[in-house]
Amino acid sequence: MSDSPQTLTGRGVVPAISLLGFLALWVISAALTADPQILPSPFALITPFLEELRTGTLPFHLGQTLIRVIWAFGLAMGLGLALGLIMGRSQSVNRWLDPWLVVFLNLPALVLIVLCYLWIGLNETAAIVAVTLNKIPNVTTVIREGARALNPNLDAMAKVYRMPRFASFRHVILPQLAPFIAAAARSGLAVIWKIVLVVEFLGRSNGVGFQIHLYFQLFDVGMVLIYALSFIAVMLAVEWLFIQPWEWRVRRWRMS
Repeated sequence: MSDSPQTLTGRGVVPAISLLGFLALWVISAALTADPQILPSPFALITPFLEELRTGTLPFHLGQTLIRVIWAFGLAMGLGLALGLIMGRSQSVNRWLDPWLVVFLNLPALVLIVLCYLWIGLNETAAIVAVTLNKIPNVTTVIREGARALNPNLDAMAKVYRMPRFASFRHVILPQLAPFIAAAARSGLAVIWKIVLVVEFLGRSNGVGFQIHLYFQLFDVGMVLIYALSFIAVMLAVEWLFIQPWEWRVRRWRMS
């Protein structure tokens, strides 16, 4: 029997307890360290966190990073989906593009970021291009495996009933690819925001990565933790409110 949304919501209790355990471990570690310059207590971060909220600095930089994540995520998912589907459905195209895919899969993210900044300049376009290029190969690989796993009998059925190409894609191919798209989206979101922080750390004048770079230079561990944990909280909210419910919906037909 498949899980209902209510059941999945109820399971949120377990992650909440797990996070509380992480918080308790943090409190104990901070007490044992007994040096706020090395590891401040989470309660010591409340006042500076509220001050960053009050001044609007934290929301501004979170928003800038989130915009970059959305752009890079959308571009990487769209291009990766198209490339993966073509490579998975066509052996000849796959033979030509597979070496490229292997090269980009093994090319360090830092190298792509630096090259994009050198070639395009220290601007927003270079930042988004660098993040997108880093993620496209991973999305392509996942979608390619999904395209290879498509049921040929369903393709044959679509041809027998002379389904239009778009209708066949929507009702035959897309439902089979949905779990692979969900997996690519989940891993993609987790990786993209981390690369965005590196991009901001190296060459942007705003964003969470820029703020972390600033407070790193000031040796302010507390502010580094505030900005890092704030964006982690945003990504956890996206995961729990959007990615996981959507993943359940697209996999429902397989579990019925």
